[in-house]
Amino acid sequence: MMKRSWKQIALTTAISLSLLNPAKSQENPQAQKLDALLNVVSYAYVDSVDQKKITEDAIRALLKELDPHSVYIAAEELKETNEPLVGKFEGVGIQFNILDDTIMVTSTIPGGPSEKLGIRAGDRIVNINDSTVASIGIKNNDVLKKLRRDKGTKVKVGIYRRGVPGLMSFNNTREKIPLFSVEASYEAAPGVGYIKISRFADSTVDEFREALRKLKEEKQIQSLVLDLSGNGGGYLNRAIELADEFLSLGKKIVYTEGRTNPRQESYSTNTEKKKKGRLVVLVDENSASASEIVTGAIQDWDRGLVIGRRTFAKGLVQKPYPLPDGSAVRLTIARYYTPSGRCIQKPYEAGDENYEMDISKRYEHGELYHADSIRFNDSLKYSTNGGRVVFGGGGIMPDVFVPLDTNQSSSYYDDLRRNGVINDYTLSYVDENMTALKAQYPDMYAFKKNFVLTEDFLNKFYAYAEKKSVKRNEEGIKKSDRLIKTQLKALVARDLWNTTAYYYVINDINPFLTKALESLDDRTFEKMKIAGN
Repeated sequence: MMKRSWKQIALTTAISLSLLNPAKSQENPQAQKLDALLNVVSYAYVDSVDQKKITEDAIRALLKELDPHSVYIAAEELKETNEPLVGKFEGVGIQFNILDDTIMVTSTIPGGPSEKLGIRAGDRIVNINDSTVASIGIKNNDVLKKLRRDKGTKVKVGIYRRGVPGLMSFNNTREKIPLFSVEASYEAAPGVGYIKISRFADSTVDEFREALRKLKEEKQIQSLVLDLSGNGGGYLNRAIELADEFLSLGKKIVYTEGRTNPRQESYSTNTEKKKKGRLVVLVDENSASASEIVTGAIQDWDRGLVIGRRTFAKGLVQKPYPLPDGSAVRLTIARYYTPSGRCIQKPYEAGDENYEMDISKRYEHGELYHADSIRFNDSLKYSTNGGRVVFGGGGIMPDVFVPLDTNQSSSYYDDLRRNGVINDYTLSYVDENMTALKAQYPDMYAFKKNFVLTEDFLNKFYAYAEKKSVKRNEEGIKKSDRLIKTQLKALVARDLWNTTAYYYVINDINPFLTKALESLDDRTFEKMKIAGN
């Protein structure tokens, strides 16, 4: 019999769960059986076998039998997978788009190596380490592979800049670059702050505190809209810390429990008498996991008003376990429960396909358009601290439902988005007019108030779309007029400043925020029995 390879040992380890206790790997007869099979295949099979592939396929098949959120991550994918949660990566510190087969810098990360060297928005990267990267069909992932490497390593980029003859050469030293999870923060109405969080990463709570501090100091906000729509989750401990920002001392935030993981309860630790001010949380069908923990705690304690649509319904907790080759398994080890005792995890016994089709089925059943199409089992009924009825077993149902609005959408608008026409046109427009725009509009507030999409601007845009094979459609333009114009204006704002400027403009057509601003009154909070402080 051939000696066991480390790949075979990795499979045996995963299957026997000896990740928890390696000494038990030889005591598990099922693990020994599978290990023996791999050895037999390796020794006797008629054709040569890719040992790595069949090992990884076996691990994935095993995890698929458990639940939809236990996953295998290959060694080469692990670092990239962790970057959004760790909150940093190692690279040169630029954001870019590929426009007309050329890498165009859309912004530099403040304090990053590219900003320090003087690289700026509008620059086009033509060479990387003396290799041409323009007009070769390069893709986003190819750019990332060339620019993201270990801290301290060097990369030379050749840049074309408008008005400068020849190529400019920059010798860049890669550094740790932060990834921000607070995408936007601004005053949405007099005395009302708006903060959007896109994920729960290492730095999320610090970013939130800083954004809130600035809003309180600069705008004297009294109420807050916390936007968790589209937030797919992240670190459990960061969700707990964020919920702690809103609850008075000693309130249960969440508890977790699993077969080999005893019940663990987390409580608010804030010693202030309490943060006063009304709170609204925005969620939708893509708000999951950590987002649902925060929302569930706020709802169960009647601390704030939840507005939007039913959340994704992920109530499982994963823990990473490393494997010998540098890969890892994220294994579900517990369920989490909101303060009232709700487990909001949706059923997954019917298999991965049904689970993954859940959101599509919500469309088909009309749930995203009509709140009364949602049916909860009475056995899943719970009560908030103030006695309001809430339900478990299928996400967080908002206090105020906002239906999906498709009235302004059209196939023409969909074609513009799918072909990247709106994004590409605004990039080109800002690139050509950056100096004049910045001189005319010193900040995003002046821009939103005074910038007008002229008839000339729109005609050039529609002509550009036709060049990109999106034929002009007057009926589609009429139906999606406000949608197209707001999207264009918001993207120009983003390219001039940042994502806060984008949301400051695009939220004019955000029905969630509109409803939130309408609901921040005594009548709504009293009707829902929301304390508001």
